[in-house]
Amino acid sequence: MEVPGLLHRMANLMGIEFHGEVPDEGVVEEVLTEMWKYNQTYQLSQGSAEEKVPVWYIMDEFGSRIQHSDEPTFVTAPFYYIPHQLAYTILWPLRDISNGEEVSRDYTYGERDPLIRNCLLLPWQSVDLSEIDCQTPEPVETHYKSIFAENKETLPHPVEPPLHDKSKIFKVYTDMQQVLNAVDHPRFIFTNEEKEADILFNFSHIKDYKTLSTERPHVLLNQFPCENLLTVKDCLASISRRVGGAEGPKWLPRTFNLKTELPQFIGNFKQREQRGEDNHWICKPWNLARSLDTHVTTSLPYIIRQRESTPKVVSKYIENPVLFHRDDIGMVKFDIRYVVLLRSVRPLKLYAYDVFWLRFANRPFTLDDLDDYEKHFTVMNYAPSVQLKQVHCDEFITLFEKQYPDYPWKSIQDEIFKSFKELFRAACSKPAPLGICDYPLSRAVYAIDLMLKWETDQEGKRAMQPQILEVNFNPDCARACKYHPTFFNDIFSTLFLDETQNCHMTEIL
Repeated sequence: MEVPGLLHRMANLMGIEFHGEVPDEGVVEEVLTEMWKYNQTYQLSQGSAEEKVPVWYIMDEFGSRIQHSDEPTFVTAPFYYIPHQLAYTILWPLRDISNGEEVSRDYTYGERDPLIRNCLLLPWQSVDLSEIDCQTPEPVETHYKSIFAENKETLPHPVEPPLHDKSKIFKVYTDMQQVLNAVDHPRFIFTNEEKEADILFNFSHIKDYKTLSTERPHVLLNQFPCENLLTVKDCLASISRRVGGAEGPKWLPRTFNLKTELPQFIGNFKQREQRGEDNHWICKPWNLARSLDTHVTTSLPYIIRQRESTPKVVSKYIENPVLFHRDDIGMVKFDIRYVVLLRSVRPLKLYAYDVFWLRFANRPFTLDDLDDYEKHFTVMNYAPSVQLKQVHCDEFITLFEKQYPDYPWKSIQDEIFKSFKELFRAACSKPAPLGICDYPLSRAVYAIDLMLKWETDQEGKRAMQPQILEVNFNPDCARACKYHPTFFNDIFSTLFLDETQNCHMTEIL
């Protein structure tokens, strides 16, 4: 729309008829649909999360004309030349080539599994996948064991938790400025010496639990071994199937791992298409926050090609969310963040902080303009030029019950807490590394982001169903500290002193 001549060039490259001078929205849409046959990708291996987001690009007319072959004559690869600040595509032959032979390449380079190759070629050629079973049962034990090995965590030895008297003052070591600034409870003091601490409250991931349990079996931690089963999106979907079977529980949008469940996803997508059901999906990286590299689409080629960049899951996009009326804008999407405390695995003790946080979209919700960030996303606090709407939860409850008088917030929150119970029971139901490790010195704080969607209950009435979107490790608590000065004191009292009196906590389990 903005770069002179670019639409002409792209339309010509893709074989789309366009002869006008002014960009035509219909042709723009066609180019944006067709481009997933031409897009290539690379990403930087270093830098911030933003700098590592995959780059998608299109080769020039020659590069884009190179066709697929199962027995290719050439290979292409992106090459970034730093002195020129320019990316090139390097092309080289795989064998001696005779004059007149075609330059071809393998669009599924590196993939040997015939079924996956067929799936990956679907953007360019029709493939019969009607025989595929769309069921996604929970992965086998070896799946979890390989994730555990990849994470390079070690499991702790069994320890007896030390008994502390009620007057003990705990020395805390932390690398989190928010904690240093916010905790002023008389039973906690900070130390700069990690070795003399009774409590390690770290933002960085603890890996070597084995050594900690052997050398320092009295030290309390703010992390659990194997908690990535909750906080990494593909694992969250896997363990949730312990509750809802192969389809997953009703509180989690149907989710597929694009690396291991691509054929099942394609089969499901095609079935929904045949039945005339909604086919909006959202692709998210396994392990990035703040909506980075997240895509909403109805295009199957678009989703299939996402598999070539960072590891991703694809989840059913909530097409019928419960909306909130903003006086200045109209009916917008919103999501809710609860801070949840895991005190122990055996027995399972779970608390929720009594204040929850809300995030709102900035434009009225409709199921179109899928690349309009301010319509479809609610995370606005990382974009400097974007308006951030803030409403305290007490005010929200009043406004919500006014907008939806038949849905008292207490009953909604009961459903939300019920989903938290089911999730944590599932996550703790098997021994590590298939579940969160029962280490008696571990404690943890998570933030659970969720939305509400409309569905019809067994009596045929409209009901609001919580939808858990993600579970965050060591969440950003700046807003909590600013508006609720006792926030971290309440967390430390609950987790480390087992005292919840006068704390803003609700026991869930």
